[in-house]
Amino acid sequence: MRKHIYLIGICGTAMASLAGMLKQQDHEVTGSDAAAYPPMSDLLRELGISVHEPYAERNLDRRPDLVIIGNAISRGNVELERVLDERIPFCSMASILHDEFLQGRESLVVAGTHGKTTTTSMLAWIYQIASVHDASLAPSFLIGGVAENFGTSFMVRPTKPFILEGDEYDTAFFDKGPKFLHYFPDAAILTHVEFDHADIYTDLEAVKTAFKRFVNLVPRRGRVVAFDGSENVTECVSKAFCKVERYGFQEGSHWRMTDLRHDGPLTQWTLWRGGERFAELSLPMAGEHNALNATAAAALASGQGVPVEAIVEALRTFHSVKRRLEVKAVAEGVTIIDDFAHHPTAIRETLRALRESHPGQRLIAVLEPRSNTLRRNVFEDALIESLALADRVVLAGVFKSENIPAAERLDPERVVHGLTERGIPATVYQDADAITAALAPEVRNGDIVAILSNGGFGGIYEKLPRAITEKAIASRMAERFA
Repeated sequence: MRKHIYLIGICGTAMASLAGMLKQQDHEVTGSDAAAYPPMSDLLRELGISVHEPYAERNLDRRPDLVIIGNAISRGNVELERVLDERIPFCSMASILHDEFLQGRESLVVAGTHGKTTTTSMLAWIYQIASVHDASLAPSFLIGGVAENFGTSFMVRPTKPFILEGDEYDTAFFDKGPKFLHYFPDAAILTHVEFDHADIYTDLEAVKTAFKRFVNLVPRRGRVVAFDGSENVTECVSKAFCKVERYGFQEGSHWRMTDLRHDGPLTQWTLWRGGERFAELSLPMAGEHNALNATAAAALASGQGVPVEAIVEALRTFHSVKRRLEVKAVAEGVTIIDDFAHHPTAIRETLRALRESHPGQRLIAVLEPRSNTLRRNVFEDALIESLALADRVVLAGVFKSENIPAAERLDPERVVHGLTERGIPATVYQDADAITAALAPEVRNGDIVAILSNGGFGGIYEKLPRAITEKAIASRMAERFA
């Protein structure tokens, strides 16, 4: 039966994708958010889904049949309060996903602190390539970003495989458990386990407990493909009831990588399975972390019956995910790159990948401390170490710093001090406009500017290249008429 379904917090990556899935089932879908920004705002616009900004009680005057509450929505939100007052039926994103889309399918879930989105996209593309010769492998998927090979973050098909990004963040204000506990995987990937989401997890032990519970959902007939380079991952899979296959660089791992080599943006390696050569793989992406992500996807797909030829071809033609090392602009020879990295480990791997793909070029890191973890001081020292891989660092002020107690808040000046002690020029500017004004005259032909944020960052992705171009034009005009 067709329903009017309303999503509060619709511009979140998973929520926007769910909105598209529901519309694909012929429901009327609308929603609201505090602020919309690409790529999800673009996706919703293309889908013809109406988005109300900002939150307001009147947005619910035309009472929906069902409201889906995003996990970023807390008590006090005016729309949530009206839903509760009027007892409008509501649920979480994860629960409707399980009830409406996963029943009777093969649930393949990618989980871990880092690499989930890219690995999920790779796995979906592997299945898509395989479906050319076996239509039953055509995947449904839900990804926390726009997969460039598909041009979308979701797909719903009548076939069995459903590939999901398993998020360890909480589900909703009324369900504080991780979303991935709703997905009941038939097989799973576990990439990394590190402390993150300091707003909901008290410490690393709490994070590990969540992942142990995730692993415990995999049935005996299932399989977990787990990274071999993390003691935390080893602990989390140690009591699995299903088969566990490790992947990475260690001798003895079921899926072992050797002869890893980089050639600009191209990465190549040999993959071994159970001590026998499985394939020579190539990936048009820089970074050891991306080769590891690809190996995990290859391992899971192979174990589910996907032919090796499809795996090799899919990785060779993989086009990444929006906001993962995405080139946003090239202005006057300056390359502006957008990356979603918002954890010290992810920042380190992103900068390492850029070093590998752009050797000899000056690397400038521009960071917005925006995530709930990065806005806190728990990672200050680790952040300094990660950012020290850049030649120049620019920090924005802490996003909505007033919401973080002063004693817990990240101190950007301390980060700058730590970097300058290591000989890395570093500066703090309050916002995107101040950063743009300071950086546009400073950059030069050949520079790589990596903008690191999990949000819109005040439109800096458009403002900076425009300012660089305008400065260059003004300089040429001044020279011409001097």
